[in-house]
Amino acid sequence: MGDLPLVIEGEGRQRILAAAEKLFSDKAFDAVSMNAIALQAGISKANIYHYFPNKDALYLAVLRAASQSLRTLLNDAVDAHGVVVDVLRHFARCHLQALLDRPEWVRLVWREILEKGASRAQEFAEQGFADVFSALVAVLEAGQSRGELRVDFDPALVATLLLGANVFFFQSRDILRHYPHVTFADDPAGYDAGIVEILLRGLIPVSSVDTTSTR
Repeated sequence: MGDLPLVIEGEGRQRILAAAEKLFSDKAFDAVSMNAIALQAGISKANIYHYFPNKDALYLAVLRAASQSLRTLLNDAVDAHGVVVDVLRHFARCHLQALLDRPEWVRLVWREILEKGASRAQEFAEQGFADVFSALVAVLEAGQSRGELRVDFDPALVATLLLGANVFFFQSRDILRHYPHVTFADDPAGYDAGIVEILLRGLIPVSSVDTTSTR
């Protein structure tokens, strides 16, 4: 690789993470070598080992960095609003925009899960993504305890619907553009606003709800 300059401590780590994120998302874990990461980052391979003992540790660090970025979005939404419904609107919009701005995150997760299945999925959860999910569930539970949201729903189910709706939009919007009646494919903020309102209000008119069917 030639003589590559040493870089500032924090800068070097960030360059390595950025290079690894791109390569892992493009080619998957097994197809990426430490040499390729060093070349992408513009540093020596020895410099990578200064920060990360092996490729697996680097991969997990990439996962944690992505998870921490999403958790920061949720924390920012909580800090900006006192009412849970406003937190949900804020977070939903920022979460989807983050996926659109950083498509590597979604590719990183889904490529590995599809190729390696449940074992990799468990690892992803344990390395941080479960933390974001649990934090969102906690926000919903707080809304229930304060009387801002109904108590007769499962917060984990709502969190799944909200996050899943954003991932689906990210994956499918190029197709959605060609569906009749779809007007939101190029309006992610409007899409999320509509999704959150549906979650908050439901579809059935209040007068039509069978109160004996609630759990």
